[in-house]
Amino acid sequence: MFTPRTARAFGLAFAVFFTSASLATLSVGAQPEKKDAAQKVKSKIKITLPREDAELKIEDKLMKVTGVTREFETPDLEAGKLYEYTFTTTWAPNNYTILTRTKSIEFKAGDDVVADLTKADPKVPDAAKIRWVPTPDDIVDEMMKLGKIGKDDVVYEPGPGDGRMLIAAVKKGAKKGVGIELDPKKAEEARENIKKAGLEKQITIIEGDALKDRDYSEATVVLLYMGNEFNDLLRPILDKQLKAGSRIVSHRFVIGDWKPDTTKTITGADGDEYLIHLWTVKEKKK
Repeated sequence: MFTPRTARAFGLAFAVFFTSASLATLSVGAQPEKKDAAQKVKSKIKITLPREDAELKIEDKLMKVTGVTREFETPDLEAGKLYEYTFTTTWAPNNYTILTRTKSIEFKAGDDVVADLTKADPKVPDAAKIRWVPTPDDIVDEMMKLGKIGKDDVVYEPGPGDGRMLIAAVKKGAKKGVGIELDPKKAEEARENIKKAGLEKQITIIEGDALKDRDYSEATVVLLYMGNEFNDLLRPILDKQLKAGSRIVSHRFVIGDWKPDTTKTITGADGDEYLIHLWTVKEKKK
């Protein structure tokens, strides 16, 4: 039977293996040696990442190595004990999305460690940060029409940016709007615009992560312009929380393999073409 897991990893020091180079040591705070130390062993670590240029941290220490597969060796560990390392990778699948994935692995000192970060862990969902890009006002208006915004609607929007879609929804008759904005500066900008529109009582901006510990069950309409990757992460939340009859309206981006009920191509006032999608939540099968 293993002894109780030690507190994290005694700090970190890794010997980094290169394919065609001699062994190099990357020191980030190894545990000082003790005269009466128990038998020491090392573990080899093999990590697979989503992309060659993905950033990798181990126990919050940045590893300055590139490649899809990266190999390391732990500092001396106490034989027979359990350890836990947390691996965090960050990458940009496109120029407006940054994804962060975290995986913790418990292992016995001396055993090899294999960490596959190419696939998301449903128990530890990815975090997503999206660069805000405004939807033109005429396209916002078309989204309101497609979603059939009315007086009984409560409209939620993750990543509302300057608040323009929520303001438009309430002006179309929605009784309430809620935005969840990660960027403090954008949250403040949205509040200022809402104040100018005289809609402080109808629209609330929450500063925080729209994917973590959020309750969308009140929403009858969800407005989106966040990217396919973000929508994929949001999908299980909406699937679990939204009531039948609720609508989801998205500018451009889809939601995994959910087939939209309606997709419209709009020629904007600027002459460009825009796609908008509508989904209506169905009754769940018993």
